[in-house]
Amino acid sequence: MSRPGRDDSPDRLYTLTGGRSRSGSDAFDLVTLVVTESDPTPGMQSEHVAILRMCRFPTAVVEIAAELALPVTVVRILLADLHDTGRISARHPRSAHRLPDPDILEQVLVGLRNL
Repeated sequence: MSRPGRDDSPDRLYTLTGGRSRSGSDAFDLVTLVVTESDPTPGMQSEHVAILRMCRFPTAVVEIAAELALPVTVVRILLADLHDTGRISARHPRSAHRLPDPDILEQVLVGLRNL
């Protein structure tokens, strides 16, 4: 089984990214959720259009890469392009093991004791 992007021509990937090898931003890791903020416009790059259509609901970067069969580094560059123009927004999922603020927990405890 081949990995996405392994069998692609390097020329194709070079063209997709406009010759860039890095996005220049750390905004997108594998679990960053991406949401479309605007519809595609005529003349957009087909991969950008595919991302905008795919991300109408929050979609992880790794899912986008898998769906497009492109390396994650290439997808990060494409996402940075869309993010810079305001066509997508990105957010990181909440960590499940992160505890709430201790002050809030104390206020809840006091409220429960007052019942």
